[in-house]
Amino acid sequence: MEKTDIAKLKRQLKTLLMREAFKKGNFVLSSGKTSSYYLDGRIITLTPEGAYLVAHIILELLAGKRIDALGGPTIGADPIVGAVAAVSHLKGAPLKTFIVRKEAKGHGMQKRIEGPALQAKSRVILVDDVATTGKSLIEAKEALAAIGIEAKEAIVIVDRNEGASQNLKDAGITLTSIFNIEELAS
Repeated sequence: MEKTDIAKLKRQLKTLLMREAFKKGNFVLSSGKTSSYYLDGRIITLTPEGAYLVAHIILELLAGKRIDALGGPTIGADPIVGAVAAVSHLKGAPLKTFIVRKEAKGHGMQKRIEGPALQAKSRVILVDDVATTGKSLIEAKEALAAIGIEAKEAIVIVDRNEGASQNLKDAGITLTSIFNIEELAS
C-alpha cells in the first residue's frame, strides 16, 4: 500500500472517529481524571470500516520493523489485534497477536497473556485505542517482562496528550500515535 493510500485511510479514520467516537460532556477516565470529552476507540475498532482502517494504518507503521508479535491490554487492544492479525494474513505476512489481562485467569490455563505462545526475548510492540496516562500499556509491559519479553514501543490510535508519552518514555517505551487529540479537535 502506498503512502498516499495511508494518508487517505487516516482521513477516513479521522472522519469516523469524529462522527462516531468523540463525545462531549463530563466523563471520568480510567486514569481517574475528569474530562470534558470522551473518545471511545472501541466504537470504531469494533466496526468493519474502523477495524479495516486501523489495521492497515498500523501495518504501515510496522513496515520495516522486525517484530514477533503485536498485542496490548484488554479490552482496548482486543479488536485492534484481531483486525491486524486478519489483515496481515490477507497481505501474506501473518503477524502473531496477543492480549494482556489485568490479572491471570483463575481457571483453565490461568494465563495473563492470551494468544499464541510468546518465547522469552520475543520482539513485541504494544497497541491500545487511546492513551491518557499510559498506565495500561505500562502494566502490559510489566506483565510481559515477567515472562522475559521486553516491549519497547507502543502504538495507539489517539494520544490525549495528558502525560502518556512521558510516562511511557520513563518506562522505556516509545509511543507512536495515529492521531493526537489536537489533530482531532482541529
